[in-house]
Amino acid sequence: MLRDSPTKRFRFDYPDMYTNWQDEQRGWTRTATLFDQSHHMTDVYFEGPDVDRLLEETGTNSFKTWAPDKAKHFVACTEEGKMIGTAVLFGLEPNRVNVVGPTATANWLQYRAEKAGYDIEVLRDERTADQPPGGRRRTFRFEIEGPHTPKILEKVNGGPLEQVRFFGMTRFSIGGRPVRALAHTMAGVPGSESMGYEIWGPVEDGKACWQALLEAGEEFGLVLGGALAYYTGGIESGYAAQPTPAIYSSPALKSYREWLPGNGYEGKLSIGGSFCSTDIEDYYVSPYEFGYGHLVKFDHDFVGRDALEELAARPRRKKVWLRWNDEDVKWIYGSSLFDGEKRAKHLETPLARYARVELDVVLSGERQIGVSTLRAYTVNVGCWLSVAFLDEDAAVDGAEVTLVWGEENGGTAKGSVERHVQTEVRATVHTKPLPQR
Repeated sequence: MLRDSPTKRFRFDYPDMYTNWQDEQRGWTRTATLFDQSHHMTDVYFEGPDVDRLLEETGTNSFKTWAPDKAKHFVACTEEGKMIGTAVLFGLEPNRVNVVGPTATANWLQYRAEKAGYDIEVLRDERTADQPPGGRRRTFRFEIEGPHTPKILEKVNGGPLEQVRFFGMTRFSIGGRPVRALAHTMAGVPGSESMGYEIWGPVEDGKACWQALLEAGEEFGLVLGGALAYYTGGIESGYAAQPTPAIYSSPALKSYREWLPGNGYEGKLSIGGSFCSTDIEDYYVSPYEFGYGHLVKFDHDFVGRDALEELAARPRRKKVWLRWNDEDVKWIYGSSLFDGEKRAKHLETPLARYARVELDVVLSGERQIGVSTLRAYTVNVGCWLSVAFLDEDAAVDGAEVTLVWGEENGGTAKGSVERHVQTEVRATVHTKPLPQR
């Protein structure tokens, strides 16, 4: 069902491009790029005396230093140590947090809060596409990236900003309106000068803050970034999106599946790519297999701890970047346009994404050594690239591998998939982000 999901191509609730995706991509390396994140993520608020206990008993993360004005990349797993999902967790006030992102993680937290007797109230602010008729978001959320970001924010704040570390939270003002922010990046390389801020505040202040940022950024070359540039930027930094929630098969999770809405995130999930199995569990991953082993801490008891302690000692795949061979990419372009029924799967430029979860087979000779996930082209690296997870012995800088592009049997029934034949793409392994041109 998930491989042949009937859902159509996702419609962005903000422009694909404001000018052109090339200049918008270049902005986060040369000047600064401003994105509107107010629409595509769901915010779920948890408030009550048992909030911290719920988080600690559900998440793999350590909560030893947890407090308001802190954030975490929260990871939730099943008892088998397989990932349900990830989300950004914001500590807002004592006993009040916000979980932001695709809804798999927030759904699991809400279910546990309701069914396990936690003293917690839950308030959902669905993404724009899922708002009820006449509804609107509670907050605006912007992202600004690039080397001129500090100058722009100092100008709208009327003075220097507090110095914060990567993934640290801070507060300042935009044209006199108070906002909160998270220091991180969805473009470029974490820790580099392109690192930016995710900024949010009451939706009533959104237009005024947006305009103030535009006016302040004009002298610094600020550009507006649309959806295509936004989603390609994360691939530069190594973002692999979300895993397949490991909730579809376990008898112990039957009540959870019955609690979930049929047309929600899990029910509408689509899986694409050349990796194909008839067993849904072959799509499940542990945090170690998804590059999040550093977010598993055994200083507390949580769902899945026993399984993860066992998995920690096993071999695991390593996250890498794949640089696709230029000549093979050129062939795919030509074949997808001119080879009729024998055409290759089209590479929609700059973001070739046609399913929520995408996994392509990666080979070394005839041996499968891993899977590749999101793929894109950016002008900053000047090539097609993807984020992949490879067996440790294959995750070697400069190693030549082969990626299988396209789906089996002419393609699945997803509305976003045209009829095509599978082909192979040569690629080079990089264990660090690709250098900029």
